[in-house]
Amino acid sequence: MMKSVIFTCNFYKKSLTVLLFLIIPFFLNSCGPFKYKPVDAREVSPNADERVKKNIEEGKGFRLMGGKKGGTFDFASSNYLWRATLDTIDFMPLVSANYSGGIVITDWYSENNNENEAIKISVRFLSNEIRSDALDVKVFVKQCDQNLNCVVNQNQGKLPKELMVSILRKAAKYEKEGIEKNKKEKPYINSNLKTD
Repeated sequence: MMKSVIFTCNFYKKSLTVLLFLIIPFFLNSCGPFKYKPVDAREVSPNADERVKKNIEEGKGFRLMGGKKGGTFDFASSNYLWRATLDTIDFMPLVSANYSGGIVITDWYSENNNENEAIKISVRFLSNEIRSDALDVKVFVKQCDQNLNCVVNQNQGKLPKELMVSILRKAAKYEKEGIEKNKKEKPYINSNLKTD
């Protein structure tokens, strides 16, 4: 008798579980993300890149491992300001070079292993365009006495401005070289062709 009661209880639990799994999709179908939406084939672009871009803008799709959405950034090697910054401060060791965060931070650097004075540079990218307000360059100076008591101050002198000018000049040079390279790679167009 006891076995039949246990069997009956287990049977009802399993039946209820199966029933819930069959009913839940019907309820989810009425929810916004799972609701069926008819699509007109004329509205769907045949270009896959355009469809992906549209889906991303509409928030469709999913990410594994809970990835965050980022901003719109060009690939680092094609960003002229980024390349120019790294080339300008390439003699200094880097602590952080976060392209998606738009910041480069160097480690403390001293010439001739001078323990009494060192500098640190941080460059924040405010825009990808090559202009004077696209960068925020800060230079910090650490000065230590003989007992290694150190004081850190921000350098408000010429060095931050000189760094910014150097970065902007290199970036402009890289941009010009990139434009010339793109012109050479484009197919030749015959200018003698007549157009109606």
